[in-house]
Amino acid sequence: MKNVVKAIAIVAVFFCTIGAVSAQQKVAHINSNEVLQAMPEVTAADESFEAFRKTKLGELEAVDKERQAKIATFQEKYQTLNEENQEVLGKELEGLNQEIQAIEQRIGELDQKAQQELAQKREELFKPILAKAQAAIAAVAKEQGYAYVFDTQNQALVYFEGGEDITDLVKTKLGIQ
Repeated sequence: MKNVVKAIAIVAVFFCTIGAVSAQQKVAHINSNEVLQAMPEVTAADESFEAFRKTKLGELEAVDKERQAKIATFQEKYQTLNEENQEVLGKELEGLNQEIQAIEQRIGELDQKAQQELAQKREELFKPILAKAQAAIAAVAKEQGYAYVFDTQNQALVYFEGGEDITDLVKTKLGIQ
């Protein structure tokens, strides 16, 4: 009986030791915004992005000036419209109206294209910077023995190593695959 109690005690100590070791995973946090704002690459990327944005805005403004000129021409001609010149001027006004609509459509297309190009440019400029910051976070976490690093700025987990992934258990609990 003494041997059974000893065996149970040894097993209990063994399981408590394993539980204590796994429960002692170190956790840290970081403010990623503060880190990014301190990186000199961010300032250069912001300046480059702003210059690109101004270029795209200038292109849109040039087309809008063309539209405004057509509108002004339309309004001037419309004011001279009377019964005598209605047939000729009416056709001219209709043509101007179609030109204005075509320019407005072109502005919409240019705006949409500019938004896509701006998003691509932002990604192109900031992807390497974010990768560099992520690599630094991972390196520091490994050096310091942190299993998890949470981002206080974005309320997200930015680094993890080890630990248990309970995704499948939660899916099972919810009855989903």
